[in-house]
Amino acid sequence: VSTQSTWDLFIKRLVVNCVYCSPTRPKEHKMEMRWNLDKLYTSFESDQFKSDLEKLDTLIESLISWAGKELANTDNSEEKITWWLKSGVELGHLYSRLSSYAGLVFSVEAGNSDARKYDEILEVKMSSLTSTRTSFSKWLASLSDLDAVIESSDFLKEHKFYLSEEVDKSRYMLSDEVETVISKLKNTGSNAWSQLWNVLSSNHLVEIEVDGEVKQLPLPVVRNMAYDKESATRKKAYEAELKSYSLFEESAAAALNGIKGEVITTSDLRGYESPLEMTLKNSRMDRETLEAMLGAMRDSFPRFREYFKKKGELLGHKNGLPFYELFAPMGKSEMSFTYEEARKFIVDNFRNFSDELADFADRAFENNWIDAEPREGKRGGAFCANLHVIGESRVLSNFTGSFSNVTTLAHELGHAFHGHCLKNESFINSDYPMPLAETASIFCETIVVNAVLKEADRDQAFTILESSISDAAQVIVDIYSRYLFETELFEKRKNSSLSVEELKEAMLNGQKGSYGDGLDPQWLHPYMWICKPHYYYGGANFYNFPYAFGLLFAKGLYAEYLKRGVDFVPQYSELLKATGSNNIADVTALMDIDVRSKEFWKNSLDIVARDIEKFIELS
Repeated sequence: VSTQSTWDLFIKRLVVNCVYCSPTRPKEHKMEMRWNLDKLYTSFESDQFKSDLEKLDTLIESLISWAGKELANTDNSEEKITWWLKSGVELGHLYSRLSSYAGLVFSVEAGNSDARKYDEILEVKMSSLTSTRTSFSKWLASLSDLDAVIESSDFLKEHKFYLSEEVDKSRYMLSDEVETVISKLKNTGSNAWSQLWNVLSSNHLVEIEVDGEVKQLPLPVVRNMAYDKESATRKKAYEAELKSYSLFEESAAAALNGIKGEVITTSDLRGYESPLEMTLKNSRMDRETLEAMLGAMRDSFPRFREYFKKKGELLGHKNGLPFYELFAPMGKSEMSFTYEEARKFIVDNFRNFSDELADFADRAFENNWIDAEPREGKRGGAFCANLHVIGESRVLSNFTGSFSNVTTLAHELGHAFHGHCLKNESFINSDYPMPLAETASIFCETIVVNAVLKEADRDQAFTILESSISDAAQVIVDIYSRYLFETELFEKRKNSSLSVEELKEAMLNGQKGSYGDGLDPQWLHPYMWICKPHYYYGGANFYNFPYAFGLLFAKGLYAEYLKRGVDFVPQYSELLKATGSNNIADVTALMDIDVRSKEFWKNSLDIVARDIEKFIELS
């Protein structure tokens, strides 16, 4: 998740939140389905956690003291830059360890007061460094011979991209005093609003009738009923979900308005044209690339709408596909997996690509890096946290046994493999931008889907193909609706807060603008702004188009893999290693891909279009 501060490289949590929500698991299991966090800490009361918390204070005080003495002049600049970077890595690793533990615990235990408390404590501690890190970035930008200084040291040359990026970002920095105030206010502003939303959504229960009995079920469980084989169940769950949001819609709207209002204010103060421009800069992506991709996406919508209407017809709907039918399983084939079977399926198919990928995924299962068990107080959806400090990752999912669940696990393990490829890189060079964050995840998902299609019979192929198209539609069509929604939200929030009704209207406008006549206009989802965490990150705005970039770039890469064969495998790993120390266009150029060309995006979308043609043919 990209953030606004120049120091955020050192303090961010490498957590990638995914667009997919996975269903719930069976009640009984043999494999452990909860992660083990002992490599970080055994508890908040452990001696190691308390000791590291004290050590963090010492490191922060050391940095502040050093900066006050050493940044008064530009003498010995090579020595000073080297000291700062090495100290920053030490601090970054320590903070990452502490904050990741608090964040991971909180993600599965929304009621854990210690996790919430230490998350806030850590944010406050790091905000005290704001003035110091601002001073360093401005000092760095003041060096007239910076290029020569960098070239004089192998260590600094290794971090040349980061240092150059810091100089560029310094142009958007305010005074030390103002930066400090903004940082401190975020703790009781966007960060607090984000935490409020997390608590509300994680503990939210939906009243729904199941088998003749009225129950209170966690929101992710009810949303996952969208995958149920019975249309009546899918519709009932959709209606119960929408009705339930009245319980916290005003609070969620307040949180969203608070977060986006803060983003508008800070981006304006820093001199960005808009929050979108700020996001693109933080994403190491230019507007030309974004427009080329969005243009190709819009051109593809008619084909996707054919798919939606055909699926609607097959399910007995005449006016387009109702929203509650988007994830309806199709075909006669019902593929289900135990957690053990999912592990074997993923590892075996990863091995068709490379032993390194397969062995890595197997180790993630074996060493309990994955929390797949849904339960009350656990957040919905799925994410991967890459923990550079221990050279491992942790994956959260909600497993029920569907093939969609399996592809979600493959997706998250792709994120983890990305972190694996970067674990021997400098901590500074392990930070990659949002659009490239989805490259390895979707590539791994594609490996699994394409592998199973090769062995599938006609019924299985139809089911898997439809599921794959459905996933692509979410990442292209639904993501674009979210982009439209967030664009409208930011535009209107400039003048005033948006009411619940205005937010719902903006969400419907986005869905109509992307889905068009593919969906039944009487059955849309006006509350999608409540259930998606991506809107509630003050430091990661427009967390939508990166998914489309990831899907289409990954499909383009997979096409290259089919052409190049085994020679592609080491090149792919090298590409992932390069993602932390290059701009997006330079990373993609390693594979001779021009992302500023609309033609590249069109070619990737044509792969999905051919799948849609095959789906219609098989139907």
